[in-house]
Amino acid sequence: MSAAGLTWRRGHDGRPARKRGDIVTNESRVVVVGAGPAGMAAAIAAADAGCAVTVLDAGTRPGGQYYRQPPPSFGQPLPKLIRQLVSHPRITVQSGTTVVAAQPRDGGGAVLHVLRDDESVALEEAPALVLATGAYDRPLPFPGWTLPGVFTAGGAQAMVKGQHVLPGKRVAIAGTGPFLLPVASALAMAGAEVVGIFEANHPGGWARHLGAALANPTKAAEACRYARVLVGQRIPFRHRHAVLAAHGTDRLQAVTVARLNSDWTPIPRSKRRYDVDALCIGFGFVPSVELAEGLGCELDVDVHGAPVVATTDVVRTSVPGIYAAGEASGVGGAVLATLEGRLAGIAAAGARSLRDETAERRLRRHWARAKAFASALDDVYPLRRGWRSWLDGDTVVCRCEEVSASDIGAALDDGMATDLRSVKLHTRAGMGMCQGRMCAGSLAAIIEGATGASPDPTTFVRRPFAVPVPLSSLASLAPRPTRADSGLSDGSVQ
Repeated sequence: MSAAGLTWRRGHDGRPARKRGDIVTNESRVVVVGAGPAGMAAAIAAADAGCAVTVLDAGTRPGGQYYRQPPPSFGQPLPKLIRQLVSHPRITVQSGTTVVAAQPRDGGGAVLHVLRDDESVALEEAPALVLATGAYDRPLPFPGWTLPGVFTAGGAQAMVKGQHVLPGKRVAIAGTGPFLLPVASALAMAGAEVVGIFEANHPGGWARHLGAALANPTKAAEACRYARVLVGQRIPFRHRHAVLAAHGTDRLQAVTVARLNSDWTPIPRSKRRYDVDALCIGFGFVPSVELAEGLGCELDVDVHGAPVVATTDVVRTSVPGIYAAGEASGVGGAVLATLEGRLAGIAAAGARSLRDETAERRLRRHWARAKAFASALDDVYPLRRGWRSWLDGDTVVCRCEEVSASDIGAALDDGMATDLRSVKLHTRAGMGMCQGRMCAGSLAAIIEGATGASPDPTTFVRRPFAVPVPLSSLASLAPRPTRADSGLSDGSVQ
């Protein structure tokens, strides 16, 4: 693809040849942000419909977390979806490219500002945009969770998948949700000793959703594969258990685990200590909606209190020409994300032949079954309010700014703060590099427990930039004054 004098090489490891400050005018019919399952499926569907497609992805290679690949030197074959993406003649993949800001475009679509190699360029004229921005891990704070050796479940999986590196030799896995199973399986198969999986909820909740489970047999088969690994590796699975504290000086040395009541409050005298050198925690995922909010897309709130992109007809946002697919519009796993990606690609391409309509109807039937399964997951693995009882005054809630639970409590007790914004102003919680991604949900729950009011969960996603941007990159966006602009003539000094 050539635009404004630039040539972007196609390929999963290609990099653009350009000069600092160049402005890129997009010539593609469809632009996709994100190269996970949803983004790749959207790009392929739109390209198959005859559109030129540009995929922008912050990773070094496409695939996202689900299809995360080790470096090419490891010699691991690429999954089918990635091979289809990088070999398609109408798809250009720009890896290592972060979209830092976006504005709606007159007539539909968007204008995107991207950051690459610490330089900003503008990608203009995206008449059809698919947001497949994914989600990130949701941690819950507890004493010691900031110790080295404590990882999010997704982070630990990324280490094993991306570099074949273990987070530790003796590992505990805690949290809630089915994602704990593949993480435990991957670690065990890679050689770690998994001392236990501590699931805060009870899987007996599936009895209420047998229909959704039976309608998705591949999910049951997947669970059976993980179960075989757990049994073969003799990994204990403890439901209604949680890690209440992590212990260590310079790094993690042990964890305290307790049995839980149904509301997640600890059962007295049920604590047990495990010696470990790594802990992986995961309490589900939070959709990444910052770009959608910047574009003016309507947001909704999921059952866990996290903001999601509101959509109609599965993938259409409230802004013309902008579509959302995958976890950004509701966490549901790779299968659901792939189906939504295909529907988004078809919608963005405007494909409406008889053949396309038949394929779309079939996709929608599959999507309905997968969506029912995702809704069942939300019901079986909820976040219970009792986790707040795990905190003590010294527990760090905002790790970027090192704001403790007692700091937040003091601001609430003194009446200085009543909601997320005022807590942020009085304690600096949410002002760090992650911009509240890790702590917003926990802060909201603490505020709700103290005041009885539910804070607006979209507070921290309202910002002009979706991610932190270097000042040098911002400077490159500003027009440079000329001598005529400054009123100076050659040789003048002021």
